[in-house]
Amino acid sequence: MSHYYDENPDVESDEQHIKYTFDNEQLDLITDNGVFSKDKVDYGSDVLIHTFMKMYPPGPSKTIADVGCGYGPIGLTIAKKSPHHKIYMLDVNRRALTLAQKNKKKNNIENVVIKESDALNAVEDNSFDFILTNPPIRAGKEVVHRIFEESINKLKQEGQLFVVIQKKQGMPSAKKKMQQLFGNVEVVNKDKGYYILRSTKS
Repeated sequence: MSHYYDENPDVESDEQHIKYTFDNEQLDLITDNGVFSKDKVDYGSDVLIHTFMKMYPPGPSKTIADVGCGYGPIGLTIAKKSPHHKIYMLDVNRRALTLAQKNKKKNNIENVVIKESDALNAVEDNSFDFILTNPPIRAGKEVVHRIFEESINKLKQEGQLFVVIQKKQGMPSAKKKMQQLFGNVEVVNKDKGYYILRSTKS
């Protein structure tokens, strides 16, 4: 059985095109079998994008990681709206990374680096102002919590981790883990059972 968090999903490829609109900006996205939420941009990802962009509209240049980027909706939307930011899009799924590259090119987005990475192992410590993740819940709690654990070293001082997670899919344990690691966690938004959690590296 192949999953979207596998390196090489073995389901047959069947590319399709979807559109995602944020704030009058439309992205044309190519998706495929074997990647997360192939038929439309996941509701949680949409809530995360809206929450982050409302809190941090285009302003001073920042370095941002999108962990578990899939075919790219979160990282590419923020990159398109904030072309002065530098976005690193990370995933373990090679099919998703190939799609992210195609989508970067298709939407004429320059300020994005796409890397194969198991959680955050392919990027340097103290690199990021923000880390955003819609974590791979089906990969299990251990994988999800490892993203949080690795985030603390990869964030700059005062850097922030944003996580979208449903209450029924482990939000309480995610919140507890972030509190343990960072010494702080807050719910900055909730919408239809999806929670946006934020921790700051102090």
